[in-house]
Amino acid sequence: MPDKRTETLDPALDAIIDTSETIHDLCAGFGGEQGPAEGPVWWKEGGYLLFSDIHNNKRMKYEPGKGASLFLEPTNRANGLTRDLSGRLVACEHDSRRVTRLELDGSLTVICNSFQGRQLNRPNDVVVKSDGSIYFTDPWTSPNPPQQWDLQFSGVYRLSADLGSLTLLVDDFTLPNGLAFSPDESVLYINDTRHGHIRAFDMMPNGTIARASDRVFADLRGAEPGVPDGMKVDVEGNVYCGGAGGIHIMDKTGRKLGRIVHGASATTNIAFGGDDWKTLYFTSRNHLGSVRVKIPGVPVPNRRG
Repeated sequence: MPDKRTETLDPALDAIIDTSETIHDLCAGFGGEQGPAEGPVWWKEGGYLLFSDIHNNKRMKYEPGKGASLFLEPTNRANGLTRDLSGRLVACEHDSRRVTRLELDGSLTVICNSFQGRQLNRPNDVVVKSDGSIYFTDPWTSPNPPQQWDLQFSGVYRLSADLGSLTLLVDDFTLPNGLAFSPDESVLYINDTRHGHIRAFDMMPNGTIARASDRVFADLRGAEPGVPDGMKVDVEGNVYCGGAGGIHIMDKTGRKLGRIVHGASATTNIAFGGDDWKTLYFTSRNHLGSVRVKIPGVPVPNRRG
């Protein structure tokens, strides 16, 4: 691996990560140019991480101290993964163009595959709010999307907790990808991979977004490889997202505090894990790595009340 380091852009980074902290290479050999390692999610009860090997149509399991092993095959080339309030795995499936839920008895439930009678494009990433509602991105992934897809836009959606209502939140992204809530769930962050930035929206009481509040939260473009992709937030409201040259860390105002340069190819997604939620795992094109941080991430699932 090339040189690995944590770069400080603002002294406030000291409260988040020690710049001398070792950036670990955990395992490699996944994905490829047609589909990377993606979608990491920590399974606290079992003490392991699940992640997607999209190109090879597999779901992998990483156990600290034991390494990676096959968890499930095939997966319909699933990408983003998360857990709902009952601890069930929710997955965005590329090939089947749907969002599914793995029940506790091992059966699979299709929770969303269409909008207004038209099949979804290619669900990418997903997050569950503390009220049980499910938010996911559904970008175009074709040079000529109107000719290939049933829907004529890239969408970001909210699926109600009872699965009875699907709401289109916004449709003016070019390639909506990662998404995450602020700790108090008053703000929804969504990145646009094609434009290289993160947008932020204030939340409405009914679970939709205030469109008038739309603003660019951070621009993560640069000369080095890497674009905004998977994104997570810690309990203090700091935002972590892949971008040019590594994983960018921003405070809740969008101020850039530092960057984790992990030496692998572009960051595809990230997840907090470990017993204390202070291990930051990250995936790249074919690699899984980790680094310890000082502030825990928002737990998954994020139960309240």
